[in-house]
Amino acid sequence: MRALISTSALSLALLAPPAAASDCTLALVLAADTSSSIDGSEYAAQMEGLADAFRAPILREALLGNPDIHIRATVVHWSGYRHQEQVVPWTALTDPGAVDGFAARIAAVPRRHDDQATSLGKGLEFSARLLRGQPCDRHLIDVTGDGINNHGIGPDYFARRGDFEGITINGLVIRGATPDPEPHFRADVARGPGAFVIAVGGYAEYADAILEKLLREISPRYTMR
Repeated sequence: MRALISTSALSLALLAPPAAASDCTLALVLAADTSSSIDGSEYAAQMEGLADAFRAPILREALLGNPDIHIRATVVHWSGYRHQEQVVPWTALTDPGAVDGFAARIAAVPRRHDDQATSLGKGLEFSARLLRGQPCDRHLIDVTGDGINNHGIGPDYFARRGDFEGITINGLVIRGATPDPEPHFRADVARGPGAFVIAVGGYAEYADAILEKLLREISPRYTMR
């Protein structure tokens, strides 16, 4: 149990200057595919699996057990070219209550569109814009998808334009579609320092995969395999 904070200590904390950039070690956008290729049960598996990852003791230890790790995270739904939305606001994951609240908001997010194409490039560009206002040491997009970009401008265009400069993009691919999306994610999506792709065979494997992915992104020493 935490010790009670004295009145003088609390006063000093309230008078402290705003956090410096180094006080945020990672700004993380969790970009979830909500295009028409994903049915209701697959959407639920994605959101519940993501929420459960933040409830997992091993991830909570990675977030809260190291005083040098300070992460801000947000959740984006992306699908059609004009259908991207920040569905969970930026949250500083610096205490148990904040992590609990973040997980609860993820689990409660409604799906607003289920009839849109897979505009992966535009989803990444939207996510990159959200990162620009975050004064953190690292900027990372964690994107999940089960298909290739099939509507509008692809990721390469935005990369050539410089939209992803200073950003790492990691992919979680749900395989099963034709054409196989994994080569597209490896060649055209993943980029930046330490970028990687995890591929799984279906949404039944999503929960384990997103937990592993988050652990690798937050702290390599927590890698599960």
